[in-house]
Amino acid sequence: MAAGIHITTANVSERDGAVALLALNSEQFRLVKRVMADGGYTGENFAGLVQSTIGAEMIIAKQSDLKHGRITPQRWVVERSFSWLDKCRRLWRNCERYLQTSRIMVALAFIRLLLKRY
Repeated sequence: MAAGIHITTANVSERDGAVALLALNSEQFRLVKRVMADGGYTGENFAGLVQSTIGAEMIIAKQSDLKHGRITPQRWVVERSFSWLDKCRRLWRNCERYLQTSRIMVALAFIRLLLKRY
């Protein structure tokens, strides 16, 4: 599974940040066939950018079906990843002075998670 971390300032939209992430790490994502994101990334323009940048299909993980109380499996993957990050207190607040430090803290949080699993 390919992964990348791209931290931006608050004035950069999530879509612009995602496009920058894919462009900066396009070599790392060359084998990726599908990209999963939440409903904030819906739209043909964004899906087209993903397709042209790394050649992958875009999958939108929809919110739960409120009528039936079900959570779609894809949405669970997205929410679970954010939940794992929430367990690291240092990431709760934006107290880092530099973007590079924030990126390293997110990477360390995932490394810690992986080490605990093995």
